[in-house]
Amino acid sequence: MKPAKKTSRRTSHPDLPPYWAQACAQLGQKDRVLRRLIPQLGEHVLSPSCDAFTTLARSMVGQQISVPAARTLWQRLLELLPAPVAAASLPQTQLALDLAPPPTPDEPRIVLPTELLQLRVEDMRAAGLSPRKVDYLLDLARHFASGKLRPHSWATMDDEVIIQQLLPIRGVGRWTAEMFLMFHLLRPNVLPLDDAGLIKGISLNYFSGDPVSRSEAREVAQAWQPWCSVATWYIWRSLEPQPLAP
Repeated sequence: MKPAKKTSRRTSHPDLPPYWAQACAQLGQKDRVLRRLIPQLGEHVLSPSCDAFTTLARSMVGQQISVPAARTLWQRLLELLPAPVAAASLPQTQLALDLAPPPTPDEPRIVLPTELLQLRVEDMRAAGLSPRKVDYLLDLARHFASGKLRPHSWATMDDEVIIQQLLPIRGVGRWTAEMFLMFHLLRPNVLPLDDAGLIKGISLNYFSGDPVSRSEAREVAQAWQPWCSVATWYIWRSLEPQPLAP
């Protein structure tokens, strides 16, 4: 799906995507479960994540481990990096690749591909990263640093085209790519059928807890079009009603 058109409609939270209020209104009209969930969970918001490279790198670090463990491991990796550089000192070729300026004290640390490529493998291993995750991170950094990926073009690309660009990177499967579309690019109509939380939420909210197949989940989600990302967010929140950290 192509990126949603911008709308002048305002929402109550500054971090919400511009389409959120419209999506919630339409989902509440079309789906009985969401008509109940959205008012209950309306204060919980989907906030945009960091820059493209940092978002993907952090998702790799967190694969198959708990959230607290992922945060600890990510912090250890950040401690290996040099102090952030000013955006003005970066080469224009890097700035064109959607690299961000250094964070303020309240903002997350942006990681540059070139920074990661300068780290020693043994230091990354000593920080707690498995050999496989080190390989994944370095392959991701090479894809960005070489120009194989062009984040500045993604805003105009269809979802599936972006997914196919990301899948050749080691450690990036379809679920990771779909999470990237939702949390970084804020695409409105992503349906991550490989997500266990979504399937569980559909089971509990629509099938009284009975097992649900992918085809049954897809049938439920037909009523969510073209706002599957928003519907998925509220289904997730119905399981654990607190804001997700990107």
